[in-house]
Amino acid sequence: MLKGFKQFVLRGNVVDLAVGVVIGAAFNTVVMALVKDLITPFVGVVAKTSDFANLSFSLNGSKFMYGDFINALISFFLVAVAVYFFVVTPMNLLISRMRKEPPADPTTKKCPECRSEVPIDAKRCAFCGQPIA
Repeated sequence: MLKGFKQFVLRGNVVDLAVGVVIGAAFNTVVMALVKDLITPFVGVVAKTSDFANLSFSLNGSKFMYGDFINALISFFLVAVAVYFFVVTPMNLLISRMRKEPPADPTTKKCPECRSEVPIDAKRCAFCGQPIA
């Protein structure tokens, strides 16, 4: 039973996933700081408010913090853009370069007499009737 668990844990997928989660958590902190400290003030200039996160309204004693939600939307958008441009696009480019298939073997050849395309195993040209070596 422990042997199977050891094989599972030491497989590349589990380690890669663990590294991805840790890096993602650190990246989330950076993006949240970017939104809170740099982007929110720029949006605040347009919206004429100094702090977006404190925007809220109350209804029957319940506090709705829509400014915090707007910060979360901006953060999500930035994470999605960063993941797409810095992870997905380079990986797709790398995979497409690695998967270049060799050109397929030709299935036709040219007749030396009339220059028509004939099947590769043809003995005579179907167009001019000349023998093909």
